Amino acid sequence: MENRLTTMTRSEASVLSTNKVIRNTYMLLSLTLAFSAVTAGLSMALGLPHPGILITLVGYFGLLFLTTKFRNSGLGVLFVFALTGFMGLTLGPVVSKYLALPNGSQIVMQAMAGTAAIFLGLSAYALTTRKDFSFMGGFLFVGVLVAFLAGLGAIFFSIPALSLTVSAAFVLLMSGLILYETSNIIHGGETNYVMATVSLFVSIFNLFTSLLQILGVMSDD
Repeated sequence: MENRLTTMTRSEASVLSTNKVIRNTYMLLSLTLAFSAVTAGLSMALGLPHPGILITLVGYFGLLFLTTKFRNSGLGVLFVFALTGFMGLTLGPVVSKYLALPNGSQIVMQAMAGTAAIFLGLSAYALTTRKDFSFMGGFLFVGVLVAFLAGLGAIFFSIPALSLTVSAAFVLLMSGLILYETSNIIHGGETNYVMATVSLFVSIFNLFTSLLQILGVMSDD
């Protein structure tokens, strides 16, 4: 009887811990999305140019390293906002470019709606079914690495067809990453809400920019 009560207590504690991680993750994710939108809007209002691929990569990986290093302290939250704010600044010029097109507003709104629908749909599916998608981890890691390198090749060698293919691949990969990360939180694989937030934010960011490019090409005369 005592062992059974101990097992139940541990199970309840695990559920409470998981629920806390989920709650903190989605709260922080909401705040970082709003902050990123503000910095993107600021970048657009000031007409800031895109910093370029080199500064973007250095800034992203540098802030990601600091966020990871301090993920268990208050500084981790601060660096999450620094990272997402920086990503918003780099997104502003990209959105401005699309808004300058004849049907740019429609493209941006469709990309935003598509991103929201995919994220909310997949998150709800993972949360309600509670299926374990941990088996996707290795495939997603390799897929993202290959797509990232292919994306760099498309930029440096100016290959539009490859760039479009990479965008399509990222839509699928980021969708898979949303399922994987949400499942990881539910099943206790990810217990740090700072890192969970970063993973989901990056998925949403890449999903949005990929949909922007695909929709932009599809609507191009």
